[in-house]
Amino acid sequence: MGIAADIVIIVLAALVGALIAQRFKQPLILGYILAGVVVGPYTGGITVGDIHEIELLAEIGVALLLFALGLEFSLSELKPVRNIALFGTPVQILLTIGLGFCLGKYLGWSSASALWFGALISLSSTMVTLKTLMSRGLVGTLSSRVMIGMLIVQDLAVIPMMIILPQLSNPEAGLPLLVIAVIKSGIFLVVMLYLGRKVLPWLLSHVAQWNSRELFILSITAIGLGVGYATYLFGLSFAFGAFVAGMVLSESDYGHQALSDIIPLRDIFGLLFFTSVGMLLDPVFLLENWVKILALVFVIAVFKGSIFSLLAVLFRYINIVPIAVGLGLFQVGEFAFVLARLGLETNAIDQNMYSLVLAVSVLSMVLTPFASAFAAPLYKLKKRLFKYEPMQTENIPPSGLKDHVVIAGGGRVGQHIAQILTQLNLPFVIIELDHQRMLECKAAKYPIIYGDMSQSTVTDVSKIHSAILLLITTPSVVTSQSIVEQALRIRPELHIIVRATGADHARALYESGVYMVVLPEMEAGLEIARQALLHLEIPVAVIQQYTDAVRQKIYAPIYQSNSDHRLLAKFDNIKNMLEISWVTLAPGSPLVSKSIKDAAVRARTGASIVGIIKGKVFFSNPKADYSFQEGDLVAIVGNQQERNEFKRIAGV
Repeated sequence: MGIAADIVIIVLAALVGALIAQRFKQPLILGYILAGVVVGPYTGGITVGDIHEIELLAEIGVALLLFALGLEFSLSELKPVRNIALFGTPVQILLTIGLGFCLGKYLGWSSASALWFGALISLSSTMVTLKTLMSRGLVGTLSSRVMIGMLIVQDLAVIPMMIILPQLSNPEAGLPLLVIAVIKSGIFLVVMLYLGRKVLPWLLSHVAQWNSRELFILSITAIGLGVGYATYLFGLSFAFGAFVAGMVLSESDYGHQALSDIIPLRDIFGLLFFTSVGMLLDPVFLLENWVKILALVFVIAVFKGSIFSLLAVLFRYINIVPIAVGLGLFQVGEFAFVLARLGLETNAIDQNMYSLVLAVSVLSMVLTPFASAFAAPLYKLKKRLFKYEPMQTENIPPSGLKDHVVIAGGGRVGQHIAQILTQLNLPFVIIELDHQRMLECKAAKYPIIYGDMSQSTVTDVSKIHSAILLLITTPSVVTSQSIVEQALRIRPELHIIVRATGADHARALYESGVYMVVLPEMEAGLEIARQALLHLEIPVAVIQQYTDAVRQKIYAPIYQSNSDHRLLAKFDNIKNMLEISWVTLAPGSPLVSKSIKDAAVRARTGASIVGIIKGKVFFSNPKADYSFQEGDLVAIVGNQQERNEFKRIAGV
């Protein structure tokens, strides 16, 4: 059967390897590499016949891997941690390349090979890190955001490395070639960003109109591989073109669908790639060089982890973040395999160096989940040794925080709530991890703590144990659930009100134990509709019936499962039946200079006066002897007929 038999062997071996990796809670790529070792030429037994043909197919896996990376690329993910991601990551890469160069020279390699080694070990593993974060429930925390931001920049750094590194073997001839490659890359990027943004989305829009899922998947695959092949003919990397194609499509309306459709294909061809990586790993080499491998893993892990931790501190991340980032990103990642294969194909590195890098990478990946689990114990030890660690806080009352409201999120919603609580003189504190928003809250004189509410240290400083209410304003599903879990772990009886993004999110939050969930988009839509219907003089009872029906449909699981919510809804309906109107007394109004008692407002109209604003002074439930003045803003409660009658006698 030739190559077909080889593919069958690889897929079956990869399945067994993946099951073993899953059983031990390791990333599946480690199982694929293990399968490659078993069916490779160095172990005997069932062996793949034509490794070269598999390697050619694996190149498609690399292209699809980078195509999907381009589709996933989003600047919005970098925004909260943009400083350390955009400026700290290049520093980390350069310092790690310097470490690798020194280690390579110590091992007797040439300067070019030593630089290759440094570049290979400078990249961390996105797959392993995300797998570890998800398994430990840490996605959405500040430390996870820092790690993901730095990993995105590291993944992007693969592209220039693939252009530059092959030219290092022959510096004299390589410099002109490098300049040519950079010029070609610039021309290709300009063409793709200008024409690609117009042509590719236009093409997909026409394909999508035919409503053929099969044709759409075929079009996406053709674009990714076709653009990659065009760059290859242009003298650039096949994978580089695929990445740029994905990046261009990510900005179109079809980016998310394209990503979801290409992932299965990427995973299948990725299986071939990682299995082919394992085929080149010689177990005999590992046994003969295990001391060197362990020593390199130790040195790289300590040095690289220290760089990440130090950068986190320099960019003003405190508490557990530096420890978590250092222990989460010390490994050598999967893109080292991509670069190593490129180096092997261009004869820039030899088989021994390839096997060494592969062994170091795999071992460091295996160690990552275990090392990451030490973050919390090490931080507790740090707190015991160093009793005081400053937490950046601003405008905290001298008397401290007690019987207060905790607002998780200092964005527009959080600041609006803070403004209302300030006017009502109610104690509160805002928790915000975005530095710019923290500065905005500081300028507004709001009590603010800079940190991640899902971290126990920040929760302790917010005095959640003595708070009367927790408001979570962030729209992020993962972040809000992390905060809820952390808060209820400390204080199970705490009332929590959370902003949700949809009915499924709301249902999950209620199952987590929150007190109330708000769907802001739905409430805003209902309020706009209510105001429009009031303007059209639709009866209040009809409007209320409509809004109740909509809320009942959206919040049906809540109403059905909780009698307290049904009772609250009834009270809310009664309240809303009595609308509040604000009426300004114009010059010459018949009510000016009359007291509330003399005007007999209640007897004549049926409406009740619940408040009056005079200048900057608010009178709540004014007494009967209050005398109306010109310019008073009067708040009246009643049905539509009663409020219209008050407006009539007020001359409005």
